[in-house]
Amino acid sequence: MIYFRGCTAREKETSIKDATEMLLDLAGVDYRVLDDEKCCGSVLLRTGFVDEAQKQIQKNSEVLSGELILTSCAGCYKTLKDDYEGLDVIHISQFLNQLIDEGKLNFKKHDLKVTYHDSCHLGRHCDVFDEPRNVISNVANMVEMENVRENSICCGAGGGVKSAYPEIASQMADSRIKQAIDTDADLLVTPCPFCKLNLKDHGIDVFDLTEFLVRYGDINEEQ
Repeated sequence: MIYFRGCTAREKETSIKDATEMLLDLAGVDYRVLDDEKCCGSVLLRTGFVDEAQKQIQKNSEVLSGELILTSCAGCYKTLKDDYEGLDVIHISQFLNQLIDEGKLNFKKHDLKVTYHDSCHLGRHCDVFDEPRNVISNVANMVEMENVRENSICCGAGGGVKSAYPEIASQMADSRIKQAIDTDADLLVTPCPFCKLNLKDHGIDVFDLTEFLVRYGDINEEQ
């Protein structure tokens, strides 16, 4: 298995990469990372640089073909799964759910209220809704926001908006965070580093799913 960290977890939100590798090691997963990992091309595709994205896809395919690819980022997952040909791809939320079902990861449940943000790429684009919620429910009590699953509100970071229109991205984050605060949750969990990057520092603690498990799962290193 190749753990494809993605640009955001690799360069900006490195605690996500660290938490993911800690969980994989704890579960005894045989994996490797690419020393020269390159961008999956998602941002190029979503912002209209199709020719450049295709060149990136071709280069990455030579390295990734024939491997099981695990991703931290919902955008990477959607791109590698739908825009590449023939790759076997799984998102970390799906893989963690499998590891829990197989008894390879065990967590202690707390009296903690957690709300969950459906990433556009993971949710509406790829129909992954239940697995991250199942994972969270092993550690805390889920409370849902007003707009969830297929009707979730975008965090505001996707499609190049955060780079080109940061004020709009911030306004969209404020709207989503208000829904999270209205649930009276203790914290917000998201399955995408890009979403975390845009939603954090807006009024409620925001964690990636892996960070949440490491922080609140009472991990027993001898399990």
